[in-house]
Amino acid sequence: MERLTQLGMPHPVTVHENRTVLVSFTDRGGLWIHRGYAYVSDRTLKAVLASVGSGRRPLMKQAELEVVSFPVEEYVTPRPRRMRRPRLRPGDRRLLADLAEMHGRLNEMHFDGRLAPVGFRISDRMRTRLGEVIIRSETDPVVEIRISRQHLLHDQWNEVRDTVLHEMIHQWQAESGVELDHGPAFRKKAKEIGVLPRSHGSL
Repeated sequence: MERLTQLGMPHPVTVHENRTVLVSFTDRGGLWIHRGYAYVSDRTLKAVLASVGSGRRPLMKQAELEVVSFPVEEYVTPRPRRMRRPRLRPGDRRLLADLAEMHGRLNEMHFDGRLAPVGFRISDRMRTRLGEVIIRSETDPVVEIRISRQHLLHDQWNEVRDTVLHEMIHQWQAESGVELDHGPAFRKKAKEIGVLPRSHGSL
């Protein structure tokens, strides 16, 4: 913010860490800018300031090209998104406890107990999918397994078990640092643990 002031920014500056909108301007000429741009050159900051209220498209385009090419994520790690706590229905706590117990038992039986404990969520939105895994990024472990409420209500418990096993193979892929897919490694693991390798859900 001090650099922007020195470069001639006359209006208020707000610094943020939202990667969806890196730079934006308020109606009164104020500036919202990602914290990662504290590490850019003065030339890039000048390009940003040149477009504030100028209305000159070439300058605005120049600023846009210089700004978006800078890797802000390498300088400022985004804060982890907080996951909304789902609204529970009567009986959900018992189902979630049963799913967690199933995960622990299957983990010992088929993965030598090496998979990390994960949370479960019952999804009211899934209509064509039976289950899915949720990860923070390509390198972080699985943080949640979601199971369709329709699946839990209308299918047999052994079918739910197969879905949980299916998603646990994806968890095993994620924790092993390999790509999450339904390729040869997935099918081999599915055969080893005795679950059909067809997709019970999407990644």
